[in-house]
Amino acid sequence: MPARDADNSVERWAGMSARYDCTDAAQRVTGLADAAASLRKGDLAVIPTDTVYGLAADAFSPPAVTGLLAAKGRDRQMPPPVLVGTVRAATALVEDLSASAKDLMDEFWPGALTLVLRANRNLIWDLGETKGTVAVRMPLHEITLELLKETGPLAVSSANRSGAPPATTAADAEAQLGEAVAVYLDGGPCSGDVPSTIVDLTGAVPKLLRRGVISIARLREVVTLAVDDEWLEDESGAATAAADGVAAGGVAADSVAADSVAADGAAPDSGAPDSAVAADGAAADGAEADSAAPDGAAAE
Repeated sequence: MPARDADNSVERWAGMSARYDCTDAAQRVTGLADAAASLRKGDLAVIPTDTVYGLAADAFSPPAVTGLLAAKGRDRQMPPPVLVGTVRAATALVEDLSASAKDLMDEFWPGALTLVLRANRNLIWDLGETKGTVAVRMPLHEITLELLKETGPLAVSSANRSGAPPATTAADAEAQLGEAVAVYLDGGPCSGDVPSTIVDLTGAVPKLLRRGVISIARLREVVTLAVDDEWLEDESGAATAAADGVAAGGVAADSVAADSVAADGAAPDSGAPDSAVAADGAAADGAEADSAAPDGAAAE
């Protein structure tokens, strides 16, 4: 591990990983600068998000994306999602946005909603076998948003080996990924291990690909949403159970808890119906969990 000077700053030895405690103001500044520089060089970084920790690479560096997939133990059939720091950045990555896409971004971004869209055909990048789509999210996390505004879009998947539990701390991520990662930004424990919700916007009607933090009911307040019947039954059952719990104990769950219950079963490394199992979480962030969209665009 890196040596620490008397002032607690981090000196990274060549070929070694560095971990920065971003709850410390000085280390946060140094860590963000080191992470941005490392990502520009094609190295990997682990970053905190509003769901789980994410493994990040420069989205426009094919060798870096290849390194990300290798670190996770995945192949090109499981392309990572892309995190952005602004809606404008997301708009540049995709074809014309539908009204539904704009409404969902306005309502839930930054936040735990990943949108699968048609990728801009003029972009020169290689995320894997995406079949012309890209899964995009703007996370609600101050540290990661600050980094994204410095680096531009990042390919980010959950910071864990394929098939392993998602990392909810930087230490969890480091235990799984080790020195495959140049920089670990430690933002403290994540609030939970539920991944982002994924909605496919490549068809005529928005379709739920994976349940997550944002419930079906909340999504349907904003757009018409196609949902598999069994997911509706599961969500209805979860809502009933939550209501029974309130009646019995007199304690109402907050909206985040309710969404987490509704997302029951959306494990970070499980695929959605009609999808190939892919890389979270995304993500890191992205980190979130790792399912592929029907056209091959993996989401965290």
